[in-house]
Amino acid sequence: MKKNQKLTKKPSKQRKRTYTAPLHQRRKKLNAPLSLALAEKEGVKKMVVRKGDTVRILKGSFRGIEGEVANVDYKKMMFTIEGVTFEKADGSSQNFPVRASNCEIIALKNMKDKRRKAIVDRKLPLEEEEKTEGEES
Repeated sequence: MKKNQKLTKKPSKQRKRTYTAPLHQRRKKLNAPLSLALAEKEGVKKMVVRKGDTVRILKGSFRGIEGEVANVDYKKMMFTIEGVTFEKADGSSQNFPVRASNCEIIALKNMKDKRRKAIVDRKLPLEEEEKTEGEES
């Protein structure tokens, strides 16, 4: 018997939990990897996408396009990028929604924000411990 009844491997239950999750948990699903240079500079591999960040699309028909995040929709778990639009049947254009897993962050708008700073600060002591352990052995 399972030790934890809340854990499941069934894809249908995983999808259900994803799409019925509260907003504070959906926000965590909007994690996007940082570019190699930015990850090395900040010391973190992933961060939650926010309005104003600059991202590069890695997958899909808009691959290679870079732009600033215009809007983040936590309910749909997608965001829109300025300049990434499609034309509707009536001729009007609409922003194309993008998933965080298909992008990488190439520039962060506000690293002075206390929550983003806390994420980086949490990682720094762990990296320093690993370096000292490597030197001892």
